[in-house]
Amino acid sequence: MTFSRTMLSSLLAVIAFATPVVTVDAGEKADGTVYQLRTYTTAEGRLPDLHKRFADHTIDLFAKHGMENLIYFTPTDKPNTLVYLLKHKSRAAADKSWDAFRNDPVWKKAFAASRKDGAIVTKVVGQYLKMNDYSPKNIPATKKPLTYELRTYTTNEGKLPNLNARFRDHTMRIFAKHGMKNIAYFTPTDEKLQKNTLVYFIAHASPEAAGKSWKAFGRDPEWGKVARESQVDGPILIKGGVKRLYLAPTDYSPKK
Repeated sequence: MTFSRTMLSSLLAVIAFATPVVTVDAGEKADGTVYQLRTYTTAEGRLPDLHKRFADHTIDLFAKHGMENLIYFTPTDKPNTLVYLLKHKSRAAADKSWDAFRNDPVWKKAFAASRKDGAIVTKVVGQYLKMNDYSPKNIPATKKPLTYELRTYTTNEGKLPNLNARFRDHTMRIFAKHGMKNIAYFTPTDEKLQKNTLVYFIAHASPEAAGKSWKAFGRDPEWGKVARESQVDGPILIKGGVKRLYLAPTDYSPKK
């Protein structure tokens, strides 16, 4: 059996972390900046141990090996979970960085010490992302922590360009009109997902502000008109095609 580079990287991840890993990152190109969104699920009660490992060791070692730490979150409505976003110069650079990280003696020592009472992480889900052309180019740092929202949309076949056009021409502006901060918009690099998936982050001043903004957005006549006109040839999203997580930045996150 011949292993591709992506398959080999996934296999090494399983060996290094001794953790079930789900990857959705096949088919990406090796050139150009890529982002990496990773979600860790911990054993019951072990999230504080994972936070400590990241704060004391992991983020510094990521930086040492060329990975740019962007933002780390704890979902407000999903326990035992860490979500974070990295930036790499290219997919090839990402593979090189991960190989160096996994083989770093400092990491191996920290990893082993953190597991003296048992495994911390039970599942890792990761995907590589390309930033969309209409996305803000830099994730801003803020003085006061915000309430973030990670949203993933799945479209009907052939409808992703329509969705991107709606965000580019209308949705982002209407979000801002109602107090939502546009943070970043991405398309997965996975061959299948890049045809029907939008992943994006927005932010709110508080959970209460998020509720008010979404309510105002839903009632906005302009949005109602845009939504109707963009779907005259059929619905853009599949049924149940919106997934959402509210996120709070961790204490050690470089950006808040």
